[in-house]
Amino acid sequence: MIQKELQKYLPLSESTYYIMLSLVEPRHGYGVMQYVEKISRQSVTIGPGTLYGAFANLEKEHLIRSVGEEDRRKYFVLTDEGREVLAEQIRRLTIMAENGNLVIPDLEK
Repeated sequence: MIQKELQKYLPLSESTYYIMLSLVEPRHGYGVMQYVEKISRQSVTIGPGTLYGAFANLEKEHLIRSVGEEDRRKYFVLTDEGREVLAEQIRRLTIMAENGNLVIPDLEK
Protein backbone atom coordinates (compact mmCIF):
# COMPACT_ATOMS: atom_id res chain seq x y z
CA MET A 1 0.00 0.00 0.00
CA ILE A 2 1.32 3.45 -0.88
CA GLN A 3 2.24 5.68 2.08
CA LYS A 4 -0.39 8.25 1.10
CA GLU A 5 -3.09 5.57 1.12
CA LEU A 6 -1.98 4.41 4.58
CA GLN A 7 -2.34 7.91 5.99
CA LYS A 8 -6.09 8.00 5.40
CA TYR A 9 -6.51 5.40 8.16
CA LEU A 10 -4.19 7.07 10.66
CA PRO A 11 -4.07 7.80 13.48
CA LEU A 12 -6.05 4.84 14.74
CA SER A 13 -8.22 5.30 17.80
CA GLU A 14 -7.05 3.43 20.87
CA SER A 15 -9.84 0.86 20.59
CA THR A 16 -9.25 0.30 16.86
CA TYR A 17 -5.52 -0.08 17.48
CA TYR A 18 -6.08 -2.77 20.10
CA ILE A 19 -8.73 -4.55 18.03
CA MET A 20 -6.39 -4.68 15.04
CA LEU A 21 -3.50 -5.78 17.24
CA SER A 22 -5.61 -8.67 18.49
CA LEU A 23 -6.47 -9.74 14.94
CA VAL A 24 -2.90 -10.56 13.95
CA GLU A 25 -4.26 -14.08 14.36
CA PRO A 26 -7.89 -15.18 13.87
CA ARG A 27 -10.22 -14.42 16.76
CA HIS A 28 -13.94 -14.13 17.37
CA GLY A 29 -15.52 -11.13 19.07
CA TYR A 30 -15.41 -12.33 22.65
CA GLY A 31 -11.85 -13.57 22.11
CA VAL A 32 -10.87 -10.10 20.91
CA MET A 33 -12.40 -8.47 23.99
CA GLN A 34 -10.51 -10.85 26.29
CA TYR A 35 -7.22 -10.46 24.41
CA VAL A 36 -7.42 -6.65 24.44
CA GLU A 37 -7.91 -6.67 28.22
CA LYS A 38 -4.97 -9.05 28.60
CA ILE A 39 -2.44 -7.19 26.43
CA SER A 40 -3.48 -3.79 27.81
CA ARG A 41 -3.17 -5.10 31.38
CA GLN A 42 -6.88 -4.34 31.91
CA SER A 43 -6.41 -0.65 31.03
CA VAL A 44 -8.54 -0.97 27.88
CA THR A 45 -11.97 -2.59 27.85
CA ILE A 46 -13.95 -2.81 24.63
CA GLY A 47 -17.69 -3.33 24.80
CA PRO A 48 -19.67 -5.33 22.26
CA GLY A 49 -21.18 -2.25 20.57
CA THR A 50 -17.78 -0.68 20.00
CA LEU A 51 -16.28 -3.98 18.89
CA TYR A 52 -18.91 -4.97 16.35
CA GLY A 53 -19.11 -1.41 15.00
CA ALA A 54 -15.33 -1.49 14.53
CA PHE A 55 -15.53 -4.93 12.88
CA ALA A 56 -18.07 -3.57 10.37
CA ASN A 57 -15.94 -0.50 9.58
CA LEU A 58 -12.67 -2.42 9.34
CA GLU A 59 -14.25 -5.06 7.12
CA LYS A 60 -15.75 -2.36 4.87
CA GLU A 61 -12.29 -0.77 4.53
CA HIS A 62 -10.77 -4.21 3.74
CA LEU A 63 -8.48 -4.05 6.78
CA ILE A 64 -9.94 -7.24 8.27
CA ARG A 65 -11.76 -10.21 6.77
CA SER A 66 -13.93 -13.01 8.03
CA VAL A 67 -12.19 -16.38 8.06
CA GLY A 68 -15.11 -18.58 8.99
CA GLU A 69 -17.56 -19.46 11.70
CA GLU A 70 -17.52 -22.06 14.42
CA ASP A 71 -20.25 -22.63 17.00
CA ARG A 72 -22.03 -19.45 15.83
CA ARG A 73 -18.84 -17.43 16.36
CA LYS A 74 -17.52 -15.45 13.41
CA TYR A 75 -13.72 -15.25 13.22
CA PHE A 76 -11.81 -12.29 11.80
CA VAL A 77 -8.17 -11.67 10.90
CA LEU A 78 -6.16 -8.75 9.51
CA THR A 79 -5.76 -8.51 5.76
CA ASP A 80 -2.38 -7.61 4.26
CA GLU A 81 -3.60 -4.00 4.06
CA GLY A 82 -4.64 -4.16 7.71
CA ARG A 83 -1.18 -5.41 8.68
CA GLU A 84 0.41 -2.49 6.83
CA VAL A 85 -1.84 0.03 8.58
CA LEU A 86 -1.13 -1.55 11.97
CA ALA A 87 2.63 -1.58 11.32
CA GLU A 88 2.53 2.10 10.34
CA GLN A 89 0.58 2.96 13.50
CA ILE A 90 3.17 1.14 15.60
CA ARG A 91 5.95 3.10 13.85
CA ARG A 92 4.08 6.35 14.57
CA LEU A 93 3.60 5.46 18.24
CA THR A 94 7.27 4.46 18.58
CA ILE A 95 8.41 7.81 17.18
CA MET A 96 5.99 9.65 19.49
CA ALA A 97 7.31 7.74 22.52
CA GLU A 98 10.93 8.40 21.52
CA ASN A 99 10.19 12.12 21.12
CA GLY A 100 8.46 12.18 24.49
CA ASN A 101 11.42 10.48 26.15
CA LEU A 102 13.72 13.14 24.70
CA VAL A 103 11.62 15.88 26.31
CA ILE A 104 10.99 14.18 29.67
CA PRO A 105 14.34 15.21 31.20
CA ASP A 106 13.46 18.84 30.50
CA LEU A 107 10.01 18.42 32.04
CA GLU A 108 11.45 17.00 35.24
CA LYS A 109 13.58 20.11 35.92
